[in-house]
Amino acid sequence: MTQDTVRIFDTTLRDGEQSPGCSMNHSEKLTLGRQLEKLGVDVIEAGFPAASEGDFESVRAVGEALRETIVCGLARTGVADVERCAQALERAAKPRIHTFIATSDIHLKHKLRMTREQVMEEVERAVTQARGYCDDVEFSAEDATRSDRDYLVQIFSVALEAGATTLNVPDTVGYTTPDEYAELIAYLKANVPGSDRAVFAVHCHNDLGLAVANSLAAVHAGARQVECTVNGIGERAGNTSMEEVVMAIKTRPDVFAGLDTQIVTREIYPSSRLLSSIIGVQVQPNKAIVGANAFAHEAGIHQAGVLKAPITYEIMTPESVGKSSSELVLGKHSGRHAFRDRLDELGLVVEGEDFERAFKRFKALADAKKQIFNEDLEAIVADAIVSTEDRFELGEIAITSGTFPVPSATVELLIEGQKRKATASGVGPVDAIFKAVTELTETKCDLIRYQVHAITSGMDAQGEVSVTVSEDGRRVIGNGAHEDVIVASAKAYVHAINKLEWHKRRRAVDGPKGV
Repeated sequence: MTQDTVRIFDTTLRDGEQSPGCSMNHSEKLTLGRQLEKLGVDVIEAGFPAASEGDFESVRAVGEALRETIVCGLARTGVADVERCAQALERAAKPRIHTFIATSDIHLKHKLRMTREQVMEEVERAVTQARGYCDDVEFSAEDATRSDRDYLVQIFSVALEAGATTLNVPDTVGYTTPDEYAELIAYLKANVPGSDRAVFAVHCHNDLGLAVANSLAAVHAGARQVECTVNGIGERAGNTSMEEVVMAIKTRPDVFAGLDTQIVTREIYPSSRLLSSIIGVQVQPNKAIVGANAFAHEAGIHQAGVLKAPITYEIMTPESVGKSSSELVLGKHSGRHAFRDRLDELGLVVEGEDFERAFKRFKALADAKKQIFNEDLEAIVADAIVSTEDRFELGEIAITSGTFPVPSATVELLIEGQKRKATASGVGPVDAIFKAVTELTETKCDLIRYQVHAITSGMDAQGEVSVTVSEDGRRVIGNGAHEDVIVASAKAYVHAINKLEWHKRRRAVDGPKGV
């Protein structure tokens, strides 16, 4: 890897997962991890092994499964944290231990209650310990942008001498601005002795909407690793958006002076869609690069220009990020081979029983509507992948509704291998279904938000439903898709309850500990 390569460190599975409602179970992390390797990211931060048994197992599984990409685990500077991280990564082909501690006086005083000298001792001990387990060690100075510059020089000097190979300068609270951040990176590179022996990294949050701008400014100043997430998900206002950083560098080689990433850009859109299907959080329509409107043109003057020459209004092609410009893809006469080829083109990997369920669902949908769009296929695949960790599986549904009868629903669920049915009434069919599911699952969750939108245009479009539910302070999001929006609603609700059940099981195993 040359000095002209900007490494992409993806923390979707760790920092991104900390978004409210965006937690992922073991199998979901593994599925997304495989796609991130296909995308070409340099480093995948797979989790925080000391945080929970679930995180430990996820980091271990991702490390075992991926052979080309560096797999990283996060650890505080405590001895137990670093050791737990090393244990999770012991079977990884390319392990990295990422240890961190806060360095701003604000954090030292109010959170750590430690002196600067004590923190430096922690850094030296933790990095030395981590280096004893593997050669690839990253150190992060949490809240670096609110830390004293000269103290940062001391901290990074200690980390470098102890064996750190990557020095991360996080804008943990999204506080800095591009010029300020670039100046800080340049200052550290100029003043940390032996700085040329390490890669300087940046990790930005989007609290002021500047995460991407700050990251790109840092790249100009010499940073060569950008820590980011797919779709920009993350705590509070989110993290640096991976796709925006990558395509900015790719689209403006004149500005970024020959710099590039190793990202396979045609896998950007499939990665975005896969993440959305896993966490049930849709991308805003006007989101750069991957939003539904990113390549849409409605104004007449724009349409005329694009028809004559796309470059008039498109600075990149939809194909360059993996979004097909040909929307109509398959029909009811298409067979398994054509179906699999199209899924491969969209970057959707489905095998075994999941493939058979997806193909059966595709044929049923093709009989029900005239045109099958790429977005339909993505929804079909998301619907077909059944997690082995799901306790509840939706069966048959029957509803009675209208202005004359009292709306009612009979719902069948497969619960740990046993079929059970319940009938309930409500103010409408969706309310009745939710009440029946609530009775069968014995959940005590509250419905916070219910959203529905059409996946594609047309009267026969599939409906995609997203529900947000809360129980015991835990908020999760479930989603479901079907040409019948009532069925999609039931799927979304069951999906959300399965997520709550997964958290309950994880709590039972992990106990009360956390981060």
